[in-house]
Amino acid sequence: MNINLEYYRIFYYVAKMGSFTQAAEELCVSQPAVSQAIKILESNLGSKLFIRIPKGVKLTPEGEVLFSYVQRGYEFIQIGETKFRKMLDLEHGEIRIGASDMTLKFYLLPYLEKFHERFPGIKVIVTNAPTPDTIEHLKEGRIDFGIVSEPFESKPDINTIRVKEIQDTFVAGSMFKYLQGKRLEYKELEKLPIICLERNTSSRRFIDAFLQSKGVILGPEFELAMSDIIVMFAQRNLGIGCVVKEFAKEAIEKGELFELEFVHQLPIRHFCIITGNRNPMSKAAMELFSMMNADLNY
Repeated sequence: MNINLEYYRIFYYVAKMGSFTQAAEELCVSQPAVSQAIKILESNLGSKLFIRIPKGVKLTPEGEVLFSYVQRGYEFIQIGETKFRKMLDLEHGEIRIGASDMTLKFYLLPYLEKFHERFPGIKVIVTNAPTPDTIEHLKEGRIDFGIVSEPFESKPDINTIRVKEIQDTFVAGSMFKYLQGKRLEYKELEKLPIICLERNTSSRRFIDAFLQSKGVILGPEFELAMSDIIVMFAQRNLGIGCVVKEFAKEAIEKGELFELEFVHQLPIRHFCIITGNRNPMSKAAMELFSMMNADLNY
């Protein structure tokens, strides 16, 4: 049965108000238009829906059954519309972001703090994963956008914006003081105990590729999941730590670690925002994305 949903909307208001006149006022239409809509609905359904009483109308038994369902459906639609409007007004909503420990700590976190102060009703879900996994999450539509670190494989359906420079470094503790101040060749790393990230990270791939271009193959003593832990291991003289400099900044400033110096400096790389051409962002995600873009100096 194909019945115009507008008739059910009119039916809802007549039943709620108990009056054709009041329903017409609520809907901003004429009373004859309301009466006609109810007649058409009754004709299509094959049963009377209202009984006239001195002060208006009341539902028939069949009308009461129909109203119990129409009421739930229509009021759910109203709730949906309200939530939809609140999402557009950034009172409610959800953002899904992909980020690694490094990009979260040294880039994304200040923006999340600022965004939350302005829009406390927005739920933010951060999926913590290495760059390759974040790219996969974006392709599958599981996140609105990602914050990743170079290098990564460029995809035709993914847009990339560089947002912050980062510098990798090798750091060591007191046991390796004999290396401090010396200008080293990268080949010397092959003779030293190395602590670095696991192979599935973009940072590790970057270091391996650069050193291999210099004819150097690392044989790490420790491969760890988090750069913070690499710094801790280096502070305890378990080896030479390879991290993005910001992770070791505090320990270097306190004199607990020092940076190894090399004849040729490691290249600069970047944090990047990645978005997908096939993934429309929510209004809330667009607001955060615009906030980050506003600070770009590129």
